[in-house]
Amino acid sequence: MNLASHLKHPVFKVVSQICNEYELEAYVIGGFVRDLLLERPSKDIDIVVVGNGIELAEKAAKTLRVKQVSVFKNYGTAHFKYKDLDIEFVGARKESYQENSRNPSVKSGTIKDDQLRRDFTINALAISLQHQNFGELIDPFNGLKDLENGILKTPLDPIQTYIDDPLRMLRAIRFATQLEFKIEYNSLQAILDNCERLKIISQERITDELNKIILAKEPSRGFKLLESTKLLHQFFPEMIALKGIETINGKSHKDNFYHTLEVLDNISKNTIDLWLRWSAIMHDIAKPNTKRFEPEHGWTFHGHEDLGARFVPKIFKRLKLPLDNKMKYVQKLVRLHLRPIALVKGHVTDSAVRRLLFEAGDDIEDLMTLCNADVTSKNEFKVAKFKKNFELVSQKLKDVEAKDKIRNFQPPVTGEIIMKTFNIGPCAEIGIIKTKIKDAILEGVIENDYQQAYNYMLEIVEEIGLNK
Repeated sequence: MNLASHLKHPVFKVVSQICNEYELEAYVIGGFVRDLLLERPSKDIDIVVVGNGIELAEKAAKTLRVKQVSVFKNYGTAHFKYKDLDIEFVGARKESYQENSRNPSVKSGTIKDDQLRRDFTINALAISLQHQNFGELIDPFNGLKDLENGILKTPLDPIQTYIDDPLRMLRAIRFATQLEFKIEYNSLQAILDNCERLKIISQERITDELNKIILAKEPSRGFKLLESTKLLHQFFPEMIALKGIETINGKSHKDNFYHTLEVLDNISKNTIDLWLRWSAIMHDIAKPNTKRFEPEHGWTFHGHEDLGARFVPKIFKRLKLPLDNKMKYVQKLVRLHLRPIALVKGHVTDSAVRRLLFEAGDDIEDLMTLCNADVTSKNEFKVAKFKKNFELVSQKLKDVEAKDKIRNFQPPVTGEIIMKTFNIGPCAEIGIIKTKIKDAILEGVIENDYQQAYNYMLEIVEEIGLNK
């Protein structure tokens, strides 16, 4: 197969000219070739040369008038950006591994040696950039056939592949999820047999692969593979704890692991926001810790939303996820995720809507998206009724927000105004007054208006005797 017609970008022509001039062998390899054959967009180009990758990169950069080249001498690689592409150059090599490290010992090698060290046959595909056979597909391991059949296989024995670099186990599941491929049986069994090898991989790299799985079109596919191969057990035991159904007196609760995955898939249809998807993963995370059986009511999970919110920082810290506003955002959505559902099931009052708007602030739409995704009942009538009520609550939120401007509001009367009015310094009573004013606005006793809030403040002060 010749793919020359697909190599129109100037970088390929330049590399080919350099190869011709200096009698070099160079190939574009890996993900770019895979995605080209799958007709998927790709911004990353990996070029392997039988020889010195750094020298080829510098020559190509000079011809393309690229001023900045990043060189990594220890790894024999170089990288530069050209227009919208990331281009990396490396010398062809063969690798050997020590048992306690995924960092290989490296020696120069042939193109076949370099293809042999790749993780999967579909990532070992290469296209020649030599002048004499420009565009020819180099496929020693039948990667093209595996690509056509939607199969992930390793060039080497899968046990050796995963023992050498355990991160490849996560990459297998990530590619299977992103590409909607199947992992070949022997490869899948090798992952299960070597799942504990994941302990030599840094948490940052594990989480990077996990986030890519979460951002896939159907992330549940990846989580089911992570669970069945016991990889998920190695770094996310709280999610494994969700799995299973318990029955007492003929009453069962749903499997919260699979429910969580349904919610994740549901929300993924409506957002590509990683942290909103994380809120779906975390929304029921504390259910195993709050599970109780009550003879009159069956299974209950009282307070799982509050406990789950407290779990979020601990889990994010362990998984090396950000502990900034992204974590606080997920924490907020976990804590509030039952609130809209309570409104949908019950009588929708203006005061309840105001309180929800006040607590959710600018994240109210995301909270509603999460709650909508949380509907996973198989009863179509029940789902239809919920969806109808959900639309009513959504409209009520818009109406109350338009009328009362509650979202992110601050009580009109500030602490400074209270101190100036009554000629007092900072004290506990100021907090009491501000809270009472806020509650009065949220309950609809007074409007979100300065004069009404000021008059109400005078009533509160009279009541608590601050001016005596």
